[in-house]
Amino acid sequence: MKYLLCTALLFVFAPAYADDTTAKLEAAMQSASRSAAHMQRDANRKPIETLAFFGLRDDMRVLELFPGGGWYTTLLTPVLRDNGELIVALNASSVRDGLLQQPGFDKVKVDSANPDMVDSGPLGASDVAAFEFDATDVDMVLTFRNMHNVSSQGRATINAAVFQSLRAGGLYGIIDHSRRHMEPITAETGRRADVVQIMKEVLAAGFEFVDYSDLHFRPDDELRYEVGRRSVTGNTDRFTLLFRKP
Repeated sequence: MKYLLCTALLFVFAPAYADDTTAKLEAAMQSASRSAAHMQRDANRKPIETLAFFGLRDDMRVLELFPGGGWYTTLLTPVLRDNGELIVALNASSVRDGLLQQPGFDKVKVDSANPDMVDSGPLGASDVAAFEFDATDVDMVLTFRNMHNVSSQGRATINAAVFQSLRAGGLYGIIDHSRRHMEPITAETGRRADVVQIMKEVLAAGFEFVDYSDLHFRPDDELRYEVGRRSVTGNTDRFTLLFRKP
């Protein structure tokens, strides 16, 4: 009886809780900490729908990999500030020395993991030395448009470290620019990734496949050209994948 009552209460409060997370994200999108250039990408990147697909809640401990210029960091930080925690890792010096020095970002942690990365893969993709994150028992790991920057060896190393950092049942969300399956890597396709290969590598690390989303499917992207080309940039087809640690 007690179990049934707890389960009923969970279903009663879950929708309001999800709405609270969404409301925080909507407010974060209007924050003064975001640049006009960042805001211009909102319609294309669909952060509310994307993070809802990944299952983000405001009480999670989230590890963001390769945060780059902090586009998602500026959104995740205020959502997780009160009830959760955001940790950034891997090539995070730019946000550490810039964005995280601004008001409101003081609670974001920077993981000390700093593996050697040698650009010896195809077209300068990085091989990555074995390492572990400081962060453990995290609820979610996210990476946005980064997997193409590392070699298959580098991705295997990162996937293994992610697996170790997550709690049982923890989620792993990946987005990247699409490359045709089995198509050779060229100068035009170097910043794209083969979704089948990515899935195979993540499953080999011990993860379970949860779902994919077509949120970032772009039928006009012929998958032929470099993602920075004027005819393609801002309209690249991207795969969106979600995995779980058993």
